[in-house]
Amino acid sequence: MINSVLLGFVGPWQVILVLLVIVLLFGGRKIPELMKGIGQGMKEFKKATQDDDEPEAEKVEKKLEKE
Repeated sequence: MINSVLLGFVGPWQVILVLLVIVLLFGGRKIPELMKGIGQGMKEFKKATQDDDEPEAEKVEKKLEKE
């Protein structure tokens, strides 16, 4: 019973193994590019979700202010 509960936890050796596999697959030069792409994607996603939260009238006002 206890063993089945502990299977869900990730230990330090598993993290090291995953990081090692990522370095082997992508190489040291590609990892910064990969992280940059992930960061830009997250930024665009947040921006899109914030734009959806604004009422339509506020969107129109912002567009008119820019013009």
